Amino acid sequence: MNSELLFCPFWSHTSDILSTIGYDSIIQHLNNGRKNCKEFEDFLKERASIEERYGKDLLNLARKKPCGQSETNTLKRALEVFKQQVDNVAQNHIHLAQTLREEARKMEEFREKQKLQRKKTELIMDAAHKQKSLQFKKTMDAKKNYEQKCRDKDEAEQAVHRSANMANPKQQEKLFVKLATSKTAVEDSDKAYMQHINTLDRVRSEWQSEHIKACEVFETQECERINFFRNALWLHVNQLSQQCVTSDEMYEEVRKSLEMCSIEKDIEYFVNQRKTGQTPPAPIMYENFYCPQKNAAPPGKATGSNSASSMVKNPPPNPR
Repeated sequence: MNSELLFCPFWSHTSDILSTIGYDSIIQHLNNGRKNCKEFEDFLKERASIEERYGKDLLNLARKKPCGQSETNTLKRALEVFKQQVDNVAQNHIHLAQTLREEARKMEEFREKQKLQRKKTELIMDAAHKQKSLQFKKTMDAKKNYEQKCRDKDEAEQAVHRSANMANPKQQEKLFVKLATSKTAVEDSDKAYMQHINTLDRVRSEWQSEHIKACEVFETQECERINFFRNALWLHVNQLSQQCVTSDEMYEEVRKSLEMCSIEKDIEYFVNQRKTGQTPPAPIMYENFYCPQKNAAPPGKATGSNSASSMVKNPPPNPR
């Protein structure tokens, strides 16, 4: 923050002493800033809900959905690491959701703290504006009364001049009394008018002093708000970046486990665990129905299709 007060050029751009256009402009800006903080706070809460939903869905996926459950040996271990790291990533998203809600809470606390600080200054300024407006009205009423008394005195003087040649002394005396009374009224109203002018100047000076103090408070608050908002946004982006880094570190564990996966070892493991015998089945030999041993032939040499010809060449013996 600069030592020079930046919020100073917010006086009224007109000669109207009752104008609060500069002050109103500052208040509107501060209200917009508070609204912007509330919008970012709501953004963090919504992002937290998204992260939490995603984390829970990912957690259910990792824990309930089968994923290569019948694999064995090194690939099985890699899949177990994969499922565990997906579980860890899900937990990390849920943790990020909690962190974002905490940041939203800090933003809300900061916003409410500034609101309470502003309220004190605004109450003082509202009272100053009200007092200035009230005193201005009294001063203008005193001015009108003073001007009217001056006009009454002028009329009384003119009436006296016009009655200079009047023969009725009582009427002249009456006009002189009226003139004297009007002069006294002018003097009294002039004093009252001057008193109100002085009071108004004192009130205006007090209001001006309070306005400067308010600008100092508001400028300090705005600097704090911008700094807090900027840092909160910076932290939020860093949290998202760290989320990506942490997730990548977890997935790196999966890549390392996959590097340890051996095709040869998995095949060998399967063979050793599930092998059913070293010797293949023996060949099926041909057996002649009538001479099962004598006429036995290797498979493929004699089949059922030429059994009739063999019967012709070697007729069976006659039964006894």
